[in-house]
Amino acid sequence: MKNPLICLDQDEVKKMKVKNLLPALAMTALLFSGAGLANAEEDREITTEDVIKAQEAWGDAIVAIGEAYTSHGDYKALAEETVDDLYGYDEGIVLFKPTKASEEPFRLSEDEAVSYFVTGIVPEDHGFAIQPWSHVRFDNAGIIIDEDSALAMGHYYFTDANTGEETEAEYTLGYFKDEDGNLRIDLHHSSFPFHPAS
Repeated sequence: MKNPLICLDQDEVKKMKVKNLLPALAMTALLFSGAGLANAEEDREITTEDVIKAQEAWGDAIVAIGEAYTSHGDYKALAEETVDDLYGYDEGIVLFKPTKASEEPFRLSEDEAVSYFVTGIVPEDHGFAIQPWSHVRFDNAGIIIDEDSALAMGHYYFTDANTGEETEAEYTLGYFKDEDGNLRIDLHHSSFPFHPAS
């Protein structure tokens, strides 16, 4: 029996090869796109290590703002940059309840958050970050991770740069991952421990 391809000219052979190749190429593209989606979803997932790194970055920023204040640097610009980088005000709603805030306990705008850290538009603010502090450490009571968001609760400790004494406060922090893969704060509640009257 003759080979049917012998009866076909070269153009027809090429067309047949391409036609047979198309389903294979489509399947390959589908597999790669699926892998891409899976990788994108994995990149959006938050890990415990991500949360700990975000906490360290926050603590380092508070110390750096105080150092800039002490050395007569542009501490306000640094505070603005810190709030812009570590909080999610430019992405949506941020729920921020600072430790030392009573007349205006909730800071729902970026300007109000900056004011809390270095003084500004809220009259009661004395500049929490310009205390200054020499060290901030976190002690997580627990961390809950829900793929692209996370919650952390515990104690954090602030070491006074002048006296070396440590101040304890309690926190709840909520995080989400932005489009660049950076963890941003969208919930920050902070308070001093309750001490019942004796």
